[in-house]
Amino acid sequence: MTNNLFLDQIMHGECVEVMKGIPSGSVNCIFSDPPYNLQLKGELRRPDETKVDGVDDDWDKFSNYEAYDKFTRDWLTEARRLLDKDGTIWVIGSYHNIFRLGTILQDLGFWILNDIIWRKANPMPNFRGRRFTNAHETLIWAARSPQSRYCFNYQAMKALNDDLQMRSDWYLPLCTGHERLRNELGSKLHPTQKPESLLHRVLLASTKAGDVVLDPFCGTGTTPAVAKKLGRHYLGVERHDDYLNAARRRVENVEVLSADKLAITPAKREMPRIPFGFFVENGALPAGTYVYDRQRRLRASVSPDGTLVSGQHRGSIHKLGAQLTNAASCNGWTFWYFERDGQLIQLDQLRQETHSLRQSA
Repeated sequence: MTNNLFLDQIMHGECVEVMKGIPSGSVNCIFSDPPYNLQLKGELRRPDETKVDGVDDDWDKFSNYEAYDKFTRDWLTEARRLLDKDGTIWVIGSYHNIFRLGTILQDLGFWILNDIIWRKANPMPNFRGRRFTNAHETLIWAARSPQSRYCFNYQAMKALNDDLQMRSDWYLPLCTGHERLRNELGSKLHPTQKPESLLHRVLLASTKAGDVVLDPFCGTGTTPAVAKKLGRHYLGVERHDDYLNAARRRVENVEVLSADKLAITPAKREMPRIPFGFFVENGALPAGTYVYDRQRRLRASVSPDGTLVSGQHRGSIHKLGAQLTNAASCNGWTFWYFERDGQLIQLDQLRQETHSLRQSA
């Protein structure tokens, strides 16, 4: 793991040179928002002739595609060296650069897991009216290699999405309001500051408390700020003095959530196995209790040995559910319900309640 000398700081300098000084295999996750190489020609203006505050900074300018590709290959090579064998990387970009980034990721041996579409709730209009409005950016999520046993907090993402599987299109607003950092003139300090909601979802999905998160293009510090809040260690790299100072001040003011508040919904495979018979033995579902399917079309009684009986059929919660529905298999924990205080409660909820009690004991 990373030497503590490197943990929880934002370092000043060019990303590749700074990354070379960090030990190999010391990072669990990288979030990177590299230059987009927009190749802008002249100023972009609105119909009323006011200037659009777009990205025209020197850090986004490269002489040609070859120069941009070399820069990309150099920093991604260092990124792969720094990642733990089971680590992952997130790269965000626009149509100007994301396809080049994806090709180089694959060339270097990364294993692409998902491409995520960040659909912006409040995109900048297309003022010239010659193309579709650019209303999204693309994130590539990749593991260090095809053999990586990467972290994905599936249940936490499902819980974040009202108990539905999280999709690969994310509808989130741009960074605005009090979250947007501004300079002494009141203008945007950084043209592409990312919203904390985006990084919250990224880090909650792919890291655990105590993991080390690196952002080699730290900007105004969104990644380290969210990482610190979520109990992750952070490393940032930034070459622009104004961005660097703002990021450091921002992170200093972040309060870390306590350990008990950092707990997320565990994956089912991480939960200790609790047999159905446990609830029969301890009286939570004593023999004689009736269980039902969700529509109350089927009913079965609980036996002292933890099997269910319905007419001439007897079996485990899984086998009896399959028998009564003529299905090849059945997850009895989600199929069967019991009555509590006049409401039907899924068996799986009882199992999760028991797991939570054991965690807090």
